[in-house]
Amino acid sequence: MSQVVLEKIVKSYGEVDVVHGIDLTVDSKEFVVLVGPSGCGKSTTLRMIAGLEEISGGKLSIGDRMVNDIAPKDRDVAMVFQNYALYPHLNVSENIAFGLRIRKVDKEEIKRSVSEVAEILGLTNYLDRKPADLSGGQRQRVAMGRAIVRHPQVFLFDEPLSNLDAQLRTQMRAEIKRLHARLGVTSIYVTHDQVEAMTLADRIVVMSAGRIEQIGTPMELFMNPVNRFVAGFIGSPPMNQIKATIVAGVDGPEAKISDSVSIPLSRAEGLASATGQSVIVGIRPEDVLLEAAGGEPSVPLEVNLIEPLGSEALIHASVGGEPFVIKTPTHGDIAHLNDIRQFHVNVDRVKVFDEKSGSALYQADQARG
Repeated sequence: MSQVVLEKIVKSYGEVDVVHGIDLTVDSKEFVVLVGPSGCGKSTTLRMIAGLEEISGGKLSIGDRMVNDIAPKDRDVAMVFQNYALYPHLNVSENIAFGLRIRKVDKEEIKRSVSEVAEILGLTNYLDRKPADLSGGQRQRVAMGRAIVRHPQVFLFDEPLSNLDAQLRTQMRAEIKRLHARLGVTSIYVTHDQVEAMTLADRIVVMSAGRIEQIGTPMELFMNPVNRFVAGFIGSPPMNQIKATIVAGVDGPEAKISDSVSIPLSRAEGLASATGQSVIVGIRPEDVLLEAAGGEPSVPLEVNLIEPLGSEALIHASVGGEPFVIKTPTHGDIAHLNDIRQFHVNVDRVKVFDEKSGSALYQADQARG
């Protein structure tokens, strides 16, 4: 399998740059997910790797070859699209075999390869059916089969699950993950769904406005986001972000949220010089305590809505006029959640970001290590 290397890759439409000189190395057999909001440049980047978009600047290598000027058919990559791109007049077997027939592969080899791929994807009983006779999940498996049968150096996935319902998306995520574990092919996957990114990726590349904000494992990005954008994008529900001011406390710097509420940041020695600075305090919904365990600071709130999800619930509230979400176990009862008037802060999970630049200034769990 092959490494994919992007060096200072730029994509421009006329005088407008949509991808701004990004650098990325995808190691052999790695599963990397490009994630970000619509218009961030992730699909454009994938299409440049596939050869479907011309590269405006920079160098793209697959294996030991620079492929900037190599035609898509000669790059030895296989792409799975959002809309399946199946031929409606061909049955499943013919759709899977189409690329091999174009390359004039021996008929017996085609038959063997299609049978093997159909077995892997659970399509053996559907080989004679047309796409119109299949479910959405089955069509997506056919599209993946057509890619797998070619034994490419690299798999490219362009939001392949976005047309499926929630249950099928969950099922297909598991199938894709099992498939990658079995085949070990270098894979690059594009999605706007951070849950897909977290569950599938070896590493996640978070993009915004044509730039890479952060690259890391799912838990690295979740626990230690480098800025407010990543903090707000990774995690479901996203991290709560509250305005505060750094003040000098008795035991060290504190983040003052209101006249009566401050969060101690005594281990953040680097914030001692930031006294008076406006910041954003980041607190994840699952790091909120409804009952104090050891003197954690309390913050008043106003409950607006309880969203029961079965074993857990989301409390939608307001803190100082700003929206704030708490994720908490229900233990089979949610009635008491409407009576909550304050929460407690797990200070070991607090993040602090500069209000203007958005960059991380302090992360308690990092400082603790």
